[in-house]
Amino acid sequence: MKPLKYIFAFAALFTACYAEAQQVRFDNLKEQFGKDKIFGINGGVSANALFYDGNSPAREPFTWVLNGNLTFNIASMFDMPFSFNFNNLGGNYTYPTMPNRFSFHPGYKWFTGHIGDISMSFSPYTLNGHQFTGGGIEVMPDRFPLKVAVMYGRLLKATEYNPEERLSMPAYNRMGYGVKALYDKDKFSFGMSFFSAGDDANSLRVIPDSIDLLPQNNIAMSWEAGLKLIKNLTLTAEYGISLLTRDIRVAAQNPVTYHALRSNLTYRIAKSSFGFGYERIDPNYTSLGAYYFTNDLENFTLNYARPFFNDKLTFALSAGLQHDNLDNNKVEETQRFVGSLTVNYNHSKHLNLAFSYSNFQSYTNIKSQFDYINDITGYGNMDTLNFTQLSQNANLNVNWNFGSEKVRKHIISLNLNYQEAADRHDNTVSTGGMSRFYNLSGNYGLFFIPVNLQLNASANVSYNTIAQNNSLTYGPSLGMTGKFFKKTLTSGVSVSYNISANDDNLQNSFFNIRWNTAYLILKKHNISFALINQHRNIKNRPSSNDFTATVNYTYNF
Repeated sequence: MKPLKYIFAFAALFTACYAEAQQVRFDNLKEQFGKDKIFGINGGVSANALFYDGNSPAREPFTWVLNGNLTFNIASMFDMPFSFNFNNLGGNYTYPTMPNRFSFHPGYKWFTGHIGDISMSFSPYTLNGHQFTGGGIEVMPDRFPLKVAVMYGRLLKATEYNPEERLSMPAYNRMGYGVKALYDKDKFSFGMSFFSAGDDANSLRVIPDSIDLLPQNNIAMSWEAGLKLIKNLTLTAEYGISLLTRDIRVAAQNPVTYHALRSNLTYRIAKSSFGFGYERIDPNYTSLGAYYFTNDLENFTLNYARPFFNDKLTFALSAGLQHDNLDNNKVEETQRFVGSLTVNYNHSKHLNLAFSYSNFQSYTNIKSQFDYINDITGYGNMDTLNFTQLSQNANLNVNWNFGSEKVRKHIISLNLNYQEAADRHDNTVSTGGMSRFYNLSGNYGLFFIPVNLQLNASANVSYNTIAQNNSLTYGPSLGMTGKFFKKTLTSGVSVSYNISANDDNLQNSFFNIRWNTAYLILKKHNISFALINQHRNIKNRPSSNDFTATVNYTYNF
């Protein structure tokens, strides 16, 4: 049977060329194809029946659902999925079809190839994840610190303008190629990437003037370096430049040049880490090797991190400042500040505390041309168009467990969360421009380990202020879950009650009772039952009651 096995294996290899993201290592063929199981199937089917009795006219009194997901596998490489879903309202199914896109990634030792519809990334400023149809190769020697990547292919397919298909955007045929090389040693590294792409101006017959589609050409390059200046002090930097010709049909048109720069300085002493980062990207920076760019920005970031008390407490602080309108041509100018603090304290394996805080401020100055024209003092109305958005987030989490790991264990958790958002105009928070969210939740769990029984009690309180409205929601819940018959039978029951109020006026209350049980047979068959009863009291409405029963059977293989 071995010859037949390998025939099927190499047939699977050929078939895998038409599947998405298949990777084959030619230096490991025996391990990949030498398995006894050339063909495999996995997935599951399930049948559900739901009974409903209540006041909702949108729900059916009885609903049945039959669904399944099957996946056929060839040599652990090629997956062919099949699924179906049928119910008393209709049904649908899917079956394997030849994909519109395929990729094949053969590898041998320190060579890796990419063939088909693929994507590669050289630099954020040159080629960065743009999908193309073609080929590429990556060379990463084990004993030499040089890595090289090369690509060539079609980035966009020519698509004619069709007024009846609004979602289909016209495009010129666009081809591109690129290369990246990186030499990386312990104390220094240096790399360069080059990418070029261009449109075929003759690949489309008719382009209406209203579409504003121009054939373009682009050359983008970047240089990156890393250097350990002294012990524990590391500097990394990358510089990118992009030359973009907006319309290649204009012979005398000069390309537009864009620049980008980012750098990071990191210093480690003892257990402390200090870092400073800087990034600047020109307005409208564009490379045809990326789908989009966040440009017209200048970033400054500062961070510090250190563990204390024998690494039981970790402390991390970071701050960042960003602004746009680098060429001073925008009507609006925005400045942003972000600060964050994170503290984690592991007192022991029984007690853990975590705290985090972040502050975000966004300042916008709208330059009104009307004010410029009519201002006679030179400084009038300067603050009337200044807006500041403020946002704060704080979170505290406490986990405490105690007791015996073999007999009885207790777990207590507490979580407190606070969020605030405000709009400030002329140093004043406007009426209704402030919102605050408070949430407090606590949970207690008791585990009887020898009998596989768990008891839970929890409470939750949420208080929100949005504009001038206040809302409060609170309530407890109780639950019990057990496992029986060598953990093949799991059963649980829970009750919960919560109340909601707006501006101290009761709005609604909900009382829920849930019971569920599941039985596992031969590790593949699962039968489960669930009952849910909900009683509702809603303001200005008669009280109502909903009852739902569910029966489910699942088979996994």
